[in-house]
Amino acid sequence: MSEDNKLYKVQKKIGYYFSNQDLLRQALTTPQYGNEHGLKNYEILETIGDSVIRLIFILKKYKEGIRSPGKITQLKQELENDNMLKKIARQYFELHDCVFKSENQDLTRTKILADTFEALCGAVFLDAQEDFHIVQEKIIDQFYVDWNDLVKDSSIFNKSRLLEFLQTKLRFTPIIKTDFHSLGPDNERIWIAKNPRIYSQKNELLKDLTSYINHLESKRTKSKKYAEQNLYHRIYKKIKNKI
Repeated sequence: MSEDNKLYKVQKKIGYYFSNQDLLRQALTTPQYGNEHGLKNYEILETIGDSVIRLIFILKKYKEGIRSPGKITQLKQELENDNMLKKIARQYFELHDCVFKSENQDLTRTKILADTFEALCGAVFLDAQEDFHIVQEKIIDQFYVDWNDLVKDSSIFNKSRLLEFLQTKLRFTPIIKTDFHSLGPDNERIWIAKNPRIYSQKNELLKDLTSYINHLESKRTKSKKYAEQNLYHRIYKKIKNKI
């Protein structure tokens, strides 16, 4: 697909046409591709977009009556889930067809699509004269109605589900600690989360409960965060019928 067609497809998909096409081009350009071709990349727009998305979501939840700091913290964790943002980028906006990337860059096993989605939000925000409502109307509202289903399908839900389950059984919120092991060179680092332990609020090891799970370890992943989330899921599956 030509560069012009990529730019047009994104704009048609979101129903917003940029006054400054360079902003959109920058939002779709990976750092590696940008360095190779002397182009601006999406890094700063990604940072701006991340903040814009958070504020829009928090305000929407606030207007829906959600005021609990715990719920807001959970929402922030959900918005940090790269897998979920990648799914939104692909399923709702087809950004996988429109990224300017190097041939050796893999959209499936990296967080490029998540970064691109955040950068697109940042670019729209700046092009629309810093208007949050345009970002909400053109981008966020396209998938917000499906948000709860997206969360349930995401790895971040594993941690929330595990802690809620333990809190119900133990009558307090425990502390879960894990160790991490890494393999491979820095540019191809593989992470494993292992040796999980469960502690009380007073930092006392819950030996009986820990004995069920301390042999568990996560699958191998390219992200420390994803390794931890996968281990939470395995812990939940192991202990849900034990206590």
